[in-house]
Amino acid sequence: MIWFSRLWILAALAVGGLLFWLGGMIWFASTLPQKVQDTGSHTDAIVVLTGGSERINAGLDLLARGRARMLLVSGVHHQTNQHVLAELSQRTPDLFACCVELGKQALDTVGNALETADWVKRKGVRTLRLVTSAYHMPRSLVEFRRVLPHVRIVAHPVFSQSVKIREWWRWPGTTTFLAGEFNKYAVSLFRDRFFRASLSLQSL
Repeated sequence: MIWFSRLWILAALAVGGLLFWLGGMIWFASTLPQKVQDTGSHTDAIVVLTGGSERINAGLDLLARGRARMLLVSGVHHQTNQHVLAELSQRTPDLFACCVELGKQALDTVGNALETADWVKRKGVRTLRLVTSAYHMPRSLVEFRRVLPHVRIVAHPVFSQSVKIREWWRWPGTTTFLAGEFNKYAVSLFRDRFFRASLSLQSL
C-alpha cells in the first residue's frame, strides 16, 4: 500500500531526526566549559552580558584585578544606571566612573554582539574577554566571532548554581533548560554558516 509506505518513511525520518537532535544535544551539554581556561591573561577590555549577578560580579572582579582597562556591560535595562549597579554589586562608585560603561541597546545575544562590536570599534579594542554563563558561552562565541573577526576573544564562563552542568542528565530542570539553549545554539550556528557561505559566494 502506497499510503503505508509513505507513513513508514515519514516515521523513519521523524525518528532519524529525533536521534540526530538527541546526539547533538548530548554533544552540546557534554562539551560545555567546566572551568575558566584562561584566568590570567590581560585583554584590552571586558564585556559582560547581562543575565545574572554572577556575571557582573565576575567581570568587576576581573577589572579590579587589572585584567583589562575598561568594561562594557551589554544589555542593561534602560532604567539602570552606574549608581544602581554599584550598589547592587557593592562596589565603589569610582570603579564605575572610571572604567565601566553600560550598553542599553541589546535585547538578545545577537544584539549583545552588535552593541559590543560598535563599542569595540569606538574604543580601538583588539583583545576582549567575554564574560557570560557557561551554558550561554557557545552561542555567544558564535555571534561575537562573526561580527568581530579581527578581535581576539577570551572566553570567561561563569557557573550558576541553578544550572547543574555536571551530570546534567540527573536534573530534569537543567536538562530542559539546556535543550532550549542547544536549540538556540543550533540556530546561531546555522545562521553563521549561511552568513559565511554568502560571503564566499560574493567573493567569487
